[in-house]
Amino acid sequence: MKKISYLLFSLSLLSASFTSAQTKKTIVAATKVFPAEVARPKLVVGLVVDQMRWDYLYRYYNRYTNGGFKRLVHEGFSVENTFIPYTPTYTACGHTCIYTGSVPAVHGIIGNDWYDPETKKNVYCTEDSTVSTVGSTPSAEGNMSPKNMLTTTITDELRLATNFKGKVLGISLKDRGSILPAGHAANAAYWYQGSTGNWITSTYYMKEVPTWVADYNKLKLANKFYAKNWETLYPLNTYVNSTADEKVYEGKTSTFPHQLTQNIDKNFDAIRSTPYGNTITLDLAKLAILSEDLGKDNITDFLAVSCSATDYVGHGYGPNSIEAEDTYLRLDKDFEEFFNYLDKQVGKGNYTIFLTADHGAAHVPGFMKENNLPAGVVSDRDIANKLNAFLNDKFKVNNVVLKSMNNQIIFDHNKTDNGTVSFDVIKSASVEFLKRLDGFQNAVDISKIAQTTLQEIQKMMITNGYNARRSGDIYYVLQPNWFNGGNTGTTHGNWNPYDSHIPLVFMGWGIKQGATNKTHYMTDIAPTLAALLHIQMPSGNVGEAITEITDK
Repeated sequence: MKKISYLLFSLSLLSASFTSAQTKKTIVAATKVFPAEVARPKLVVGLVVDQMRWDYLYRYYNRYTNGGFKRLVHEGFSVENTFIPYTPTYTACGHTCIYTGSVPAVHGIIGNDWYDPETKKNVYCTEDSTVSTVGSTPSAEGNMSPKNMLTTTITDELRLATNFKGKVLGISLKDRGSILPAGHAANAAYWYQGSTGNWITSTYYMKEVPTWVADYNKLKLANKFYAKNWETLYPLNTYVNSTADEKVYEGKTSTFPHQLTQNIDKNFDAIRSTPYGNTITLDLAKLAILSEDLGKDNITDFLAVSCSATDYVGHGYGPNSIEAEDTYLRLDKDFEEFFNYLDKQVGKGNYTIFLTADHGAAHVPGFMKENNLPAGVVSDRDIANKLNAFLNDKFKVNNVVLKSMNNQIIFDHNKTDNGTVSFDVIKSASVEFLKRLDGFQNAVDISKIAQTTLQEIQKMMITNGYNARRSGDIYYVLQPNWFNGGNTGTTHGNWNPYDSHIPLVFMGWGIKQGATNKTHYMTDIAPTLAALLHIQMPSGNVGEAITEITDK
């Protein structure tokens, strides 16, 4: 009996010793996982390159410097298969999705503009009649704010997490490229006014621009670049990744050198369609870092920058033009200077940066046909007119189609609700008619999308892009490389990979070097940043954190 008692006593001591050792290990482990202070970078920089197809990372790779795009890929982590999970793939939707982790169905930005069936008016994504221009003479260009965006952004969540001590600024040539990323609670958003050459904001943010912006505006730097004209960075005959210099399907005068001197003090807007538009954007970004002391203390700041000149050049000349190639080679050099500035001003290892795009772009139909590849164009006006004529002839309903826009058909509900024919019958007939039009692959009644035979990826993207209070009634899908536009230049907006496959590279604080080919989505960017910063996800977030980018 004594032996048994002694054995039990010994086992209890051993158990206590083991438990004590385990507790110590747990405490040590907990100390490692949960440090005394939450570690964060001093500055987060978001770079959105407007209309940058994923393949541009590699199409011009051999000509990039070591300090621009190559530095991002070599030092950072590239998420190679990142896709947009909704349609239409437009600028406003893309910038909003990146920063909200959400989709148009939730955040409400369903296009650059849309028709509001409730107010029966066209709506521009950032329009706000309650605010006015700051930094220039009164103009509709300044009557802008984020009020039409229904959710918070990752930048808003940073402001909340730091009790509004962390600064947030947005900068872009486009109002929508600066306002939507900066969020509702931003300290400032600045965009370019083409009529004056000024960087402006609105009374939503402030009553007057700070001195550093006012002084920068006085320089009228567009004139400096106009005086240089636009010549190729390298000898013209070395642009082997592009078509010939002059093509009839390029929408603008496309012969180098491009003469710009005629714009001096006259047409400040013209700089948007040159690579210099990106240069002045990044110059202002550097000045903002310096003047606003971004990244100078232990409270994380956020600078959201969108380089829009790539979009204007792409629309004008197309993805295969020498103009597009030269623009990316120049942007690469601008990025090298910008990254070096961040290293000097904030400190290498003190900032986190990510680069992505709001959408891609289709090849120009003229280029495709020249190379025996399928392509074509349709017109919103023609679609609406043809459908109205068909419905009038079949049902004797006059002009029941209000608009064709954003790949959607919008009906006049005053007529469909009061007519002798049911709305379901009108929609069903419309769907069948649209399917037979040249360039159309399919059309669906959005309210019945679950019952269609569309590919699952198309169903997902259309559903994610549909906002019940702002979207239309029928969605149509065009054949690959057909788009809504003209016969020159290019555009975007469809579900296809050339419009929806985007680059995504993280670099800097908290990011390991590497790459993944696992499929991720644009909606994953914001929750990834939230996880990295240990802050809450945006209020409409539907994405997931990309855990591959860090060892944590």
